[in-house]
Amino acid sequence: MSPHATATPTATQNACKVCAPLGACLAFRGVEGAIPLVHGSQGCATYIRRYMIGHFREPMDVASSSFGERSAIFGGKDNLHKGLKNVIKQYKPRLIGVASSCLSETIGDDLRMLVRQFQEDRVGNDDPVVVPVSTPSYAGTHDEGFHATVRAIIDRLTTTAGPRCGSMVNVLPGIVSPADIRHLKEILRDFGLDHVVLPDYSDTLDGPAVAEYEPIPSGGSPLRGIARMAQADATLVLSSMLSPQQSGGALLEERFGVPERRLGLPIGVRQTDRFFRTLEDITGRPTPPVHALERGRLVDSYVDAHKYVFGKRVVVYGEEDLVVGLAAFLDEIGAVPIVCASGGHSGRMQKEIAAHLERGLGETVVLDGADFADITEAAAVAQPDLLLGNSKGYSVARQLGVPLVRVGFPIHDRMGGQRVLHLSYRGAQQLFDRIANELLRRMQDDCPVGHAHY
Repeated sequence: MSPHATATPTATQNACKVCAPLGACLAFRGVEGAIPLVHGSQGCATYIRRYMIGHFREPMDVASSSFGERSAIFGGKDNLHKGLKNVIKQYKPRLIGVASSCLSETIGDDLRMLVRQFQEDRVGNDDPVVVPVSTPSYAGTHDEGFHATVRAIIDRLTTTAGPRCGSMVNVLPGIVSPADIRHLKEILRDFGLDHVVLPDYSDTLDGPAVAEYEPIPSGGSPLRGIARMAQADATLVLSSMLSPQQSGGALLEERFGVPERRLGLPIGVRQTDRFFRTLEDITGRPTPPVHALERGRLVDSYVDAHKYVFGKRVVVYGEEDLVVGLAAFLDEIGAVPIVCASGGHSGRMQKEIAAHLERGLGETVVLDGADFADITEAAAVAQPDLLLGNSKGYSVARQLGVPLVRVGFPIHDRMGGQRVLHLSYRGAQQLFDRIANELLRRMQDDCPVGHAHY
């Protein structure tokens, strides 16, 4: 809650997050041949489809066990088993990811047990892998549901210990855009690294136009690749906010001895330098020239436009890791992340942000467990020049009369949310240009004589 609040709220007002099963469905959609199934009401699946389609502009099938009154009273075993049979018959998937909902968790359905009973009843059938994951929204955000699902996939599928492959890494990128995932894979290829990115929805949620509809889009992290993640030289976890109990990388290290390397999201020069140094250390190779040139052009653009961005006050919000990465980026370009807010509640965000700001927190207000009522109140006091976050903050930007640069998830009131690049030098270049140009536009709009050159 905002430190400026005058009364304790009785309800969340426009949450700065979405539901945990949505994060699970997003992660499952990044696995080869997978279909997500929500164990709960049809409304839960519809809500998730609406958000996903609005952002990615792609068809999004989410199955449901379709709870009714009877299921809510007597349990959802029969519904789940029927739902699994229907999905197998209609889609012929290679994996079904089953995410619990608030309703099924509240009545006490044991999802793992129900899935195990289903599999025991169908011994001898050529059924797909079924991965259950507990994701009640009252216990976490979409970000937490996403990471819980990545860990559950590794727990279920990574079974091959074997010798190290040599020059192979696992990358757990967190919630980033399909464009970000494509760029990460490009960087890994440029270093000559064999890799498994989990999840990989770079094609499944941003695919080309096809002549015939694909019920399950091609692409995703290969099941065979996930099985051999235990043979990698390291797991790069692009998150500084996860606890060991939440991290798939920590599970791989504990179970198979694969070193986990925590890096945070590589947004901006400093954080991307750290990412590239890690790849140099793993491969023994220097950063490829194409990326060194991108770094140089980025630094040059900082020099070109510093007078437009320096000292500008910015409100940043979204998933905790994204907020930390963006705050570090704003600090290095001379802007002030005056309010940093997330619906997450890890309790570590303030410490992480402080560590990335050269002058410390200063007047920066950090809000975790926040909603947009909290953000609006803190922003009104902070008097920002810009908002940086997803489409859910548009009402705040409109109320305050300041521009909004859309990043993260969800972006449903503009086209191309799935193609917004945030990561590495290239992503920072695009973000920097967008921020500088939005501030220039605002300067022009506010100028009474309409100057066109500054």
